[in-house]
Amino acid sequence: ARAVDVSVVVPIFDEEENLPILHAEISAAFAGSDLGWEVIYVDDSSFDRSLEVLVGLWREDPHVRIVQFRGRSGQTAAMAAGFDESRGRIVITMDGDLQNDPADIPLLLGRMACGDADIVAGWRKKRHDGFLLRRLPSILANRLIGFVTKTTIHDTGCTLKAFRRELVKNLPIYAEQHRFLPAMSAGSGARVVEVEVNHRPRRFGHSKYGLGRATR
Repeated sequence: ARAVDVSVVVPIFDEEENLPILHAEISAAFAGSDLGWEVIYVDDSSFDRSLEVLVGLWREDPHVRIVQFRGRSGQTAAMAAGFDESRGRIVITMDGDLQNDPADIPLLLGRMACGDADIVAGWRKKRHDGFLLRRLPSILANRLIGFVTKTTIHDTGCTLKAFRRELVKNLPIYAEQHRFLPAMSAGSGARVVEVEVNHRPRRFGHSKYGLGRATR
C-alpha cells in the first residue's frame, strides 16, 4: 500500500536456477533502506521452470510482480513491458543471469540522488565473459552506437542502469533499442552519467545473445 520509490525491471528467459539467488540479492540490496521498492520480472515465455519459480517468489514476497508473455518477444519488449508496469520514481534495469550485481543498486541510487543525472549507466570495465560471443558483439555495438549517436558511453550493452521515471514511461522502444536508451534520451536533453559496476561470471545456464545483436 505504500508508495513505490524504486522499480527494478528484470527480463527473464530460462533462468530458473538463477532466480532464487538473484531475488535474494535484490532484497539484500534494499535491506535497511526506507525506500519503497518493487521488482518486476518479465518472463519472455521461458521454456524451463522460470515462471514456476517466479510464482513461488511472488507468493512469498509482496515486492514481487510478474509479467508473462504469451510468446517469445525478446529482451527489448520485456524491458518495455516492465517500464509500462513500473510505479517507482526511479526505474532500474538489470539482467537475470547474475552477471549484473544487485549490490550495485545502492551505488546507482546514490549517484542519482546527487541531482545532476537523469540516467546512471553501468560500465562493466572489467568483464568476465567470452570474447567472441560476448565481448566482441559489445565492442561492435558500442562503436556503432557511438558513431551513429555521437554519444560517448563506454558500455551501452550493460543492462544495469537507473532512469528517472519520466524518461522511460512513454518511450516507445523496439528491436534492440533498449541499448540505445541513454543515447536516445541524451539527444532529448537528458543528463547521462556512468559509474563503474561489478561484472560476474555466469554461474548457471548459457548466454542467449551473440553476434546477431550487432547485426540487429
